[in-house]
Amino acid sequence: MDYQPILDKIRKEIEVYAHEGKQADYIPALARVNPDQFGLCLNTLDGKTYRLGDSATKFSIQSISKVFSLAIALSIMGKDLWQRMAKEPSGSAFNSLVQLEYEHGIPRNPFINAGALVSADVLLSNLDDPEAFYLNFVRTISGNPTIDYSDEVAQSEQSCSYLNASIAYLLKHHGNLHNDVNQVLHLYCRMCSLEMSCEDLSRAFMTFAKSNEPFSHAGVNLTISRVKRINAIMQTCGFYDEAGEFSFLVGLPGKSGVGGGIVAIYPSRYSIAVWSPRLNAKGNSIMGMKALELFTSETEESIF
Repeated sequence: MDYQPILDKIRKEIEVYAHEGKQADYIPALARVNPDQFGLCLNTLDGKTYRLGDSATKFSIQSISKVFSLAIALSIMGKDLWQRMAKEPSGSAFNSLVQLEYEHGIPRNPFINAGALVSADVLLSNLDDPEAFYLNFVRTISGNPTIDYSDEVAQSEQSCSYLNASIAYLLKHHGNLHNDVNQVLHLYCRMCSLEMSCEDLSRAFMTFAKSNEPFSHAGVNLTISRVKRINAIMQTCGFYDEAGEFSFLVGLPGKSGVGGGIVAIYPSRYSIAVWSPRLNAKGNSIMGMKALELFTSETEESIF
C-alpha cells in the first residue's frame, strides 16, 4: 500500500483541530514549546518510510520513555518484575496517589508514574550507570547516536515534581522502592526528558513491531513472548485513563507522552509516530489521536 496519499489527506482533515487544547504547561520547559507544530513518520517492515510535517523535529518524549524503561527492567528481572507492579489498566489519573495507597504500594501498571518509578528503581539497583545504559539502548534501537537528554526539561520537571515525590515516598513506605527517593526521581525525570523526533520513535518502535523475532539490543534481551506482553500492556494501558478510547477509535498498541508524542505499532507490519504539542484533558495529543484514528479508518488496518 502507498500510504503517502492517505497521510496527506489526513493532514488536511485534522487541520480543524489545530488550535484545540494546549501544551503541558505544568512543566515549565514544555510550556515554552511552540504548540503549532505537527509531525508524523511511518516505517513499514518492508523498509518503506513515509513522513509528514515536522517529522525530524526533536521533542521531549515524556511517558513514551516508560516503554523503554519497562523493556530494560523486564530484561533484568524477568517474570519477577510482576511481583512489584501489576498489568491492569488504572482507570485513574497517571499520577494518582489514592489508587497506589489503596493497593498497598503496588502500581497498577508500568505506564502510570508509580510503575515507571519502580522501573527506574530496578535500573538503579542493577546497572552501574543506568543513565548511560538507557541512553545507549535508545540510541541503538533508533539508529541515531545524537539522541540525548534535555538538561532543561529534566531540571524543569524535577523542580516541580512534588506529586511524583509523594508517589515515590509512598512506594518507599510500602517497601517497593529500594533506592534513595531523590536518586529514583532524578533518573525518572532524566528518562522522561529524552528528546526524539517522530522519525527516531518510529524506528525505535520497529523493534517492538517485529514481535515474532527475538529482541536483543544493546544488552536488553527479551523473548518473543515478553515483547508481545509489552505490546499487550501498551494496548490496555498506554494512554493514561484514555486507553479504552484509543483502543476503540484507533485499535493499535501504543504509548503517548505529555510532550505531545504518540507512537503506535501494528505487529509484523509497521510503526507510526506522531507529534503535536496541544493536549486534551487526559494528557494526549489532540491532533495525534485524530490522525491515528483516521489512519486506521482509511487503511482499514487495526489489530481488530
